[in-house]
Amino acid sequence: MTPFALDPQALHGCFVTGTDTGAGKTHVSAALLHWCAQQGWRSAGLKPVAAGTTLIDGRLTNDDVQALRQVSSVRLTDAEVGPLQFEAACAPEIAAALERRLIDPATILSAALHVASRADVIVVEGVGGFCVPLGPDWDTADLAVALGLPVILVVGLRLGCISHALLTAEAIRARGLLLAGWIANTVDPDMAHIADNLASLHHEMTRRHQTPSLGVVPWLDTATPAAVAAHLDATALKRVFTASPSYRPSSPEKTT
Repeated sequence: MTPFALDPQALHGCFVTGTDTGAGKTHVSAALLHWCAQQGWRSAGLKPVAAGTTLIDGRLTNDDVQALRQVSSVRLTDAEVGPLQFEAACAPEIAAALERRLIDPATILSAALHVASRADVIVVEGVGGFCVPLGPDWDTADLAVALGLPVILVVGLRLGCISHALLTAEAIRARGLLLAGWIANTVDPDMAHIADNLASLHHEMTRRHQTPSLGVVPWLDTATPAAVAAHLDATALKRVFTASPSYRPSSPEKTT
């Protein structure tokens, strides 16, 4: 069930999901924001639901929210990037229950529209995998449908990634969403037969879903947004961000 929905023309950008927790969604989302800013677009990150905070200088901070906020070319507050942040580093529905809070769809809707009003493109990072419960009757797949953005799938390269990727791709397309592309991210530097796994992923994602690869990110000791972005396919990314009829980047001016 999708409990709410936006006008399909309301947002422009992408929704980043992953094959699992730890697939590299935040590194890729930050890299996409960096790449968008390099195109001269006002770019803004949004992490609608974030679980796991650390007390730093007297305030609770979420690493993913910080990563997206720091690389956004539009100046945003922590609350704007991460409207729903929870202390416990666990499944978001459980983290919310521990604080006797709800993950409210209306809050996310309002946050998305607010951030989008200040930017040419937004990069929305999901939480965990694609079908993570956010309440008793909705999940992150419903959130993606409600936002209506093209989906970029981050495939964490580890044993089992081929099945995880294909199952997630099927779930995305079953909900009527555009699977705009996939990005392989090396999370296990010692993974055996990486080249063969990549070849299989390319073949199956093309055969089953006609979905292009947007890049292959190797193991990086320092995965800065610029370093990750260097391994993305700029030509393919431009097609993703300009294909939508709501494409509207209009000014190279950077808001600081």
